[in-house]
Amino acid sequence: VFSAPLLAAITDRVQRGEQSMVLLNRRGYAPVLYCVDCGWKSDCAHCSAHQVFHKTDRSLRCHHCGAASRVPRACPGCGSPDIVPLGRGTEQLEEQLAQLLAGVQRPGGGPVRIARIDADTTRAQGALEQQLAQVHAGEVDVLVGTQMIAKGHDFRRITLVAAVQPDGALFSSDFRAPERLFALLMQAAGRAGRDADYVAREGAAVEMWVQSLHPDSENCWVAGYSFGSWIGMQLLMRRPEIEGFISVAPQPNTYDFSFLAPCPSSGLIIHGDADKVAPAKDVQGLVDKLHTQKGITITQKTLPGANHFFSNDAELLIEECADYLDRRLAGELADPRPKRLR
Repeated sequence: VFSAPLLAAITDRVQRGEQSMVLLNRRGYAPVLYCVDCGWKSDCAHCSAHQVFHKTDRSLRCHHCGAASRVPRACPGCGSPDIVPLGRGTEQLEEQLAQLLAGVQRPGGGPVRIARIDADTTRAQGALEQQLAQVHAGEVDVLVGTQMIAKGHDFRRITLVAAVQPDGALFSSDFRAPERLFALLMQAAGRAGRDADYVAREGAAVEMWVQSLHPDSENCWVAGYSFGSWIGMQLLMRRPEIEGFISVAPQPNTYDFSFLAPCPSSGLIIHGDADKVAPAKDVQGLVDKLHTQKGITITQKTLPGANHFFSNDAELLIEECADYLDRRLAGELADPRPKRLR
């Protein structure tokens, strides 16, 4: 579940006395039980969803209609006792983290303290408030949970946030799933490093990790850049007649333009003149590089006062993107037909 680099980063935070947050937007132990002999799955008898395996009380629960049943001792289809859980939920994540961090010591000694916050652990009245108070008091080293912990909480000591395998949302039948995934990742990233004084005093490194099986997906890689970058990509994806690209606040030294194949003949780059991550001279160097090496004509827009994340300029950013799309459709810009890369 946890890659070696991610596990090392969490271990380092524990040993330094800092907090980490691990996000998996799927509660329960496993999304489905499966028979390896006949292929039986724990389907819900009342709707079309699967019943989720909850190990704590050995139950199968449907998270859509609420139907519940006990875990069978043998496969209902063929009688085989070889029934295995498929996939992972927060309950399994908590269990595996406890095993992986069993030998890690906190500053001053003592085992790692892991807490899980989801709909299962907060059913009792006051349970959520009690668990959040423990996190705020520094009594939790690693917090595991669903989207309940990603939104709106002001955790002052968390310096690492990790989204573990969020890929499931990419295969959802809901066309809004990519939007929701990106919003969740951006919200989760905002839980790290909220206390600037604490970060500076401890000399902590604030990080957001996305552990994905599909790292090339725009919903994952753009999380390392900005809200505007994702908007630009989505605008183009939803207008398939436009073959070009929109990039917002690119980082010239690390930006990956591998998605430009087949290579378009033109594109739009927007950046702010208050951007300290990607200064204007670096962006201009990137524009020249794209034109020289790939023959791409760039429409370059600079928004006055805007920073790297366009915190207060989202509406103006969208207007610039929309204006670019209108001009492309009207044929006012370069020929949008793609060229083959040699």
